[in-house]
Amino acid sequence: MKDEKKFFEVNINTYDGRKDFAVYRPSSLNQPRPNSVMFVMEKYVDMASALGKVENCLVFWPKGIQAPEEITKRHAVIYSDAPRKAYNRFFRDNGIKYYPPQEEFEMVQGAMICKGATLGENCTIMPGAYIGGDVTLGNNSYIGCGTKLVGHVEIGNDVVIRENTVIGADGLTTERDEDGSALTMPQFGGVVIGDQVQIGANTVIGRGAIDNTVIGKGCKIDNCCFISHNVILEENVFIVGETLMMGSSRAGKQAYISGNAVIRNKVMIEEGAFVGMGAVVTKDVKKETTVMGNPAKERH
Repeated sequence: MKDEKKFFEVNINTYDGRKDFAVYRPSSLNQPRPNSVMFVMEKYVDMASALGKVENCLVFWPKGIQAPEEITKRHAVIYSDAPRKAYNRFFRDNGIKYYPPQEEFEMVQGAMICKGATLGENCTIMPGAYIGGDVTLGNNSYIGCGTKLVGHVEIGNDVVIRENTVIGADGLTTERDEDGSALTMPQFGGVVIGDQVQIGANTVIGRGAIDNTVIGKGCKIDNCCFISHNVILEENVFIVGETLMMGSSRAGKQAYISGNAVIRNKVMIEEGAFVGMGAVVTKDVKKETTVMGNPAKERH
């Protein structure tokens, strides 16, 4: 996400009458951007010094913890009992949604290629594929029949994506307001796929909520897998069919995740670890260890 890209425009004066500037995009503490809306959870307050690098943000901050003066001078800080929910309400209250736009496209041998898409050399794009206008496709890549590349998607060289896979699907958020109604967090991030990645048929990779979902160089993802928003796969990770990786989970280099496994949100599978078939992983897995079962436990 580039700093200059504007997804919306909201003046924050209605939130803080002492300030008068607009916000145009979301951002996170991992990658703070100027003129953005963001939230800080209590357990991540120590990371908030990153806000000193940017200006003019609307920041939903945990109530009961005083924000540093440097931050309150630079930004509009709104205290909340539930900063993440307050962040979601910002989008609801301002009528902000983020759907990929309907774009003009050209039919090329039965594939729909939208204007603005960047295609590398010697690519094979099979009939029925859809390539959105914010897609960059590297050299020597193969896109199977019926595959959809939606929203901001960056794909490296020598990548294979098999039939009917969707890259850039929207992610599910599960927040509820006080009355039990759904609070939806629009998904503004993209998907970045490194070189020499192979992705099987009927797999879905969700775009990031704020930052990108990342699939590292040399990863192999089997058929019928679901890789949720903000997942990061480091280099040469193998994922076998029907595996589910929930939001913001992560797999280190050369990790191996067997078929029909479930990885809980925010769980880290460290480098070289092995996750057994059908395992339900609810805790971090240490480097070069093996876990099996439900719940997954270390095996020797």
